[in-house]
Order: sequence, then C-alpha cells, then structure tokens
Amino acid sequence: MKFNSNFSDIAQNYLFAEVADRVAAYSKAHPDKKILKLGIGDVTLPLAPEVIKELHSAVDDMSRQETFKGYGPYEGYDFLRESIKNYYKSHGADLQLDEIFVSDGAKSDLGNILDIFAKDNLVSVPDPVYPVYVDTNAMAGRKVVFSSATESNGFLPMPDYKVNADIIYICSPNNPTGAAYTKAQLKEWVDYANKKGAVILFDAAYECFITDDNLARSVFQIEGAKTCAIEFCSFSKTAGFTGTRCGYTVIPRELKKDGFSANAMWYRRQATKFNGVPYIVQKGAAAVFTKKGQEEIRANLAVYQQNAKIISDCMDRLNIWYTGGKNSPYVWLKCPDGLKSWEFFDLLLNGVQVVGTPGAGFGNNGEGFFRLTSFGSREVTEEAASRLERFLSK
Repeated sequence: MKFNSNFSDIAQNYLFAEVADRVAAYSKAHPDKKILKLGIGDVTLPLAPEVIKELHSAVDDMSRQETFKGYGPYEGYDFLRESIKNYYKSHGADLQLDEIFVSDGAKSDLGNILDIFAKDNLVSVPDPVYPVYVDTNAMAGRKVVFSSATESNGFLPMPDYKVNADIIYICSPNNPTGAAYTKAQLKEWVDYANKKGAVILFDAAYECFITDDNLARSVFQIEGAKTCAIEFCSFSKTAGFTGTRCGYTVIPRELKKDGFSANAMWYRRQATKFNGVPYIVQKGAAAVFTKKGQEEIRANLAVYQQNAKIISDCMDRLNIWYTGGKNSPYVWLKCPDGLKSWEFFDLLLNGVQVVGTPGAGFGNNGEGFFRLTSFGSREVTEEAASRLERFLSK
C-alpha cells in the first residue's frame, strides 16, 4: 500500500485552519477581549423566508407516501434546473436544461471536475488565488503555472499567448481580491482559450454582487464561450446556503474534443460518484429564483453590499490602496508601512482584535496584502471599521 505522495506538495495546514488556530490561541490567552471576525467568507444572515417556507413544505412532502422522494436525478430535479435556466436567461445567457448540473456546492465541483481531464494537462491559475484551484491539481500531480495578478494590473491578469495552457481557472468577481473582469476583458480570455484549444473553468460564486452592467456575471454572456468554458456557481453567497449546501455547474453541449463530450463525461462521472443533492434542499434553492424569493435575497445582499462600502470607505479615509468593495463582498487592501501579511494579521489581532485573512495564504503575489469580508453583521462591521480607523490612523 502506498499513499498519494502528491499530498507532500501542498501546505500541510489549510489557510483558514491556520487563521482559526491563531485566533483560538489569542482568545484562550485573552478571554476578556471581544474579537471581531472579518476573515472567512461565511454568511451571517438567515435564509430568506420564502426559502424557509419551501424547505418546510419539502419536509412535509417526505412525510406522505404520494409525495415522498427517494433517490433523485443525478443532475438535479427539473424544477430547480428550469429556475436556474430562467435566471441565466434574465442576464442574457441562453442555456439548455441538460447543460445544468445541480451539486452540493461550487467548491466540490471545482475539484471533482478534474476527473474528466487527463493528468498531463497544463493548468493555469491566477496568483493570488483561491487555494482549492491549486491544491486539487497538486493532489492529482498536475503541473500548475501562474498568471501574475498584481497591483499594477489591478489584480486582473490577461492572457499570455506564449503560455500554452490547457485548463484555465478564472474567478470573477475574484476571491480573494474582489477584482472583476469586464465583458470585453473576458472576451479576450475566451478568444485565447478557443485559439489554444483550452478550457476555462469559470468560478462565478460571487456574480450576485455585480451591479455594473459592464462586468460579466457569467462567462456565457460572452460570444464563443460555449466551445471553451465550464461555469461553477453556488447558492452559498447568493442565498446564504453555506450550511445548506447547494450549487450548480454548467457544461455546454458544444464543449467537445477528440470525440469526447465534456457534458456526457460529467454526467457519467456524477452517476458513478454522486447521489445528488437532497430533494428538500433543492426545493429551498428553487425558491431563491421566485419573484418573492429574489426580493428577499436582494434585501440580504444589500446588507453585505453596505458592509463592503463601510469597509472600503474606511480604507479611503485612511488612504490605503485596495481592490474590491464594489461588485464584490471582499476588500483586498495593501498592508500599510510595508508590513507582511501575517505581520499585519498579528498586529490587528493583538492591537484591535480584528481578524482578516493574510494575502500570503493565497499565493506569492498576495504577500503584503490582506482580505477583509463584508459577511459579518452590520454591528460587527461598523465596530471593526471604527477600530481599524482609530488604530491605523496612528
């Protein structure tokens, strides 16, 4: 028996586990201090009333013989996929029902999608980057190259035709930087992928925060994307499903190569390794896209958007450079006085008990930067911004 030696190529402690360990140690040593957490991107508002109503209704369905559900379709129930299809259409992206696959979240699918690709593909990811993109490929033994995202390009790297990438990860609005591609910029990536015969794995988990019509909410708003892209999205940030778990992946029929269909391969993979999302959860998810559900969801999102404004306004007053804060729940700021990311983390934790996420945990280009999230409560966000302004203005 041999274990997978590729695990030696990844960090032995996941970024957010390290953050949690340091916070726990501080809290144990200082039990009287109130810690304000703007680190992990977990939501804090409860599920929308319309969602709760449908969850209860679905539970009642499971209590009656005539409405009881056992194993569901591997790709998800049609009632949810239809609602997702209509949501995309409202943003100018036309999909077929069999191109939509319901899952238990974008994070799972972003890793699992690699099952349909050969090991010898060259993988391109931005730096800094959501760790899952790098770690899942490292676990499989794939070679990863980085597209450099820096302050000078607004943390939005563009295609390099000298690099022959096969699998390209794009997250927009980006986690961790909050930067978002315009439709014109994303068209350049689509053209590059089609020319190189590559595939874009497009993480749209934060599309619901976009308010600027010039920014892309879906890669499928872009002409040519259906022959080169797969999109991943989630109800976690859109509707607060981080504890309920539901997402979806879109794989166009047109995405084919060497006689293989990505759509057919993914269906076959899911049928083998996945038993589907619970009926109860899917009923709740479908309520997100109803008229009343959308009204309630937008009210919740408005709270997080206002929190982001509170944080970004604070950075403006302190004259600290940042990206995000608009069209994104994240504010990605430059650590003052040339501090390194973990130095700044410890400074804030010990000085004002505010917790963020060190940029170095997202890649080499993240060193010297720091991520704050808007997913806290209004009270916590306002108090944290007040503490930061008093402390950093000194």
